[in-house]
Amino acid sequence: MGKTELLITIILFNMFFVLFVAAVMMYIRKYRQRKKEYLHEIEVKNEIHKRELLATQLEIQQATMQQIGRELHDNIGQKLTLVSLYTQQLLYENKVPEVSERIDQVSQIINQSLQDLRSLSKTLTDDKINQKEIVTLIQEEVDNTNAFKKCKVSFKCNFRQLDLGFAHKNVLLRITQEFIQNSIKHSSCKNIRITLNTSEEALWELNIQDDGIGFDQSKIKSNGIGLTNMKNRAEIIGADFCLESRENFGTTLNIILKKQS
Repeated sequence: MGKTELLITIILFNMFFVLFVAAVMMYIRKYRQRKKEYLHEIEVKNEIHKRELLATQLEIQQATMQQIGRELHDNIGQKLTLVSLYTQQLLYENKVPEVSERIDQVSQIINQSLQDLRSLSKTLTDDKINQKEIVTLIQEEVDNTNAFKKCKVSFKCNFRQLDLGFAHKNVLLRITQEFIQNSIKHSSCKNIRITLNTSEEALWELNIQDDGIGFDQSKIKSNGIGLTNMKNRAEIIGADFCLESRENFGTTLNIILKKQS
């Protein structure tokens, strides 16, 4: 074999080797890309499944509470009512003052228990979250808080009506309640400002601020019940959760549910 043929052979071999290496590298790159896309798809499906599972648990919890409320009213409530009637009859028939006084005390306890039971039953069976708009639900919470005159709570929104399902309304209402209760209990705040807005990027954005003493976030346990509850509720519907606080500068909570592209 001449030098020219040998040189051509070496060049061709090198070319084929380079092409082979390039093909292998391209295959590895595509394989990694497909693997990354596959893992991302699995992660997204798991996240969606997790949200659906949490939302289902929330609905089951609501249905269970309503069932318990109905059972309390229809079963225990009826029995207490019957006992109350018996004690009233005994009080009417008895002629001994000392005994009548004790029967009257028992009757009062039964009636108070019956009243408490009816109140609890009404709370458990109340389906106001499904029946009312989110603006109405938050405004009612604001009005109830302002009635105690511990701090001034204001609420504003940039829409007239927002079509939300039970899970979204429940999350927004419960997080608002949790923040208000924590602020009144721990921050010594004088004002709480709540805004609920919509935009081109977000289905809704909830912002709550207080002017309390705030806290050092680095010194707060990340597993605090109140903070964990709010985070978990936001996670149920896939909303972004951000809580910021500084000592003497109050606390701000921002939760955004972005529109799906």
